Amino acid sequence: MNRGPSLIERLRHRRAWRLTPQRRVVAEVLDGEHVHLTPDEVLRRARRRLPEISLATVYNALNELVALGEVRAVETGGGRVRYDPNVGRPHDHLVCLGCGALRDVYPRGRLSLPPSQRFGHRVIIRETTFKGYCPQCAPPARRERRAT
Repeated sequence: MNRGPSLIERLRHRRAWRLTPQRRVVAEVLDGEHVHLTPDEVLRRARRRLPEISLATVYNALNELVALGEVRAVETGGGRVRYDPNVGRPHDHLVCLGCGALRDVYPRGRLSLPPSQRFGHRVIIRETTFKGYCPQCAPPARRERRAT
C-alpha cells in the first residue's frame, strides 16, 4: 500500500513553516506508518540525532505540527497523548489500556453521526478510539457467574 508523501516531504512544501534542524529531527523521528510516540519518546529518539534538543523544543514542534494539521494528537487515557503523523488516510485507533500501545485501524463500514445527534454542528472530523488490552496485557479470563 502506498502511504503517500512522508512527513518531511509534506513539510518541505509548506513555505510558511521554516524547517529548522530541531523541527526536522522531530519530523524525522515521527515519520512512518503506525508511529505513535509520546513527547518523551520523541525526545529520546531526537537526542540520538541532535543531542542538544530540549523537551520544550520537542513540545513546541509537536504543537506546531498539530496546528498545521500534519500530525494528530491522540489521547490514550489518563492524560497521556501520543502523536500520529498518518493524517493522509482517514483511520481510527486501537489503544491498549495496559501498556498504552496504539495502532491505526481501518474498521469496515461507515460510522456517521445522524443529523438528529449533531445539535446544529457541521461535523468536519471524526476521531474514534477503540480501547482494550493487547495479548501481553490482557487480564486472565474470568468465568461469568450464572444467576440462579
